Amino acid sequence: MTSRSKSLPLGIDVGGSGIKGAPVDLETGEFAAERVRIPTPEESTPEAVADVIAQIIDELDEVGPDAPVGITVPGVVTHGVVRSAANIDKRWLDRDADKLFTERLGRDVHVVNDADAAGVAEVRYGAARGKDGFVILTTLGTGIGIALIHDGVLIPNAELGHLELDGRDAETRASNGVREAKELSWEEWAERLQRYYSHLENLLWPDLFVVGGGVSKKSKKFLPLLDLRTPIIPATLLNSAGIVGAAALAADEAARRH
Repeated sequence: MTSRSKSLPLGIDVGGSGIKGAPVDLETGEFAAERVRIPTPEESTPEAVADVIAQIIDELDEVGPDAPVGITVPGVVTHGVVRSAANIDKRWLDRDADKLFTERLGRDVHVVNDADAAGVAEVRYGAARGKDGFVILTTLGTGIGIALIHDGVLIPNAELGHLELDGRDAETRASNGVREAKELSWEEWAERLQRYYSHLENLLWPDLFVVGGGVSKKSKKFLPLLDLRTPIIPATLLNSAGIVGAAALAADEAARRH
């Protein structure tokens, strides 16, 4: 293992069912070692998640002591503090996650929103690589995550899954979770997506939409049904996007601090 490999940033993606981590080569956006995955604790408190992340780092001999660590969480994160906890244990709310993880792991840690991490990964290494202008990543899952990136610069914590649609949060009408729960056909779901994406493009006038989330693997079933002025394409990094984006943002933050 070279000294360069030991200094590569580590990305950790905290999900509802699993916590995954790997060092990332930022020249290529690829994992520099095999990914480690450990099931998310049933009680996914900040302390329990920190213990699992410590275990992942222990299993990765490729991660040096000075390597920056980026960690995703499914919530708003401002200055390292988790400000929303819609889809995670409520004990995350208002916790200084940067401080908690830095103290528990004994290394520089940068905590970021999961959709923001995925968006950065897709712009730097994935579907939107080389695209100028304003890119919006939407992750269609249980809810709708959003990342706004303008000329490569992330505008964090855009909670536009909560835009009003038919008098309700958009994600309660147009998420993939709703499609599954209500057993919507692809055509029925596309009608809801059409209204949502039209709303976004009329507000923000993006240059490109990138669609992430597990359902993006079936994008040919619904993206051709949409009629938008903005190009819309599926994400390409899929399950690796959170890890790659978290590592990239951690490296950015480490460079800024030093």
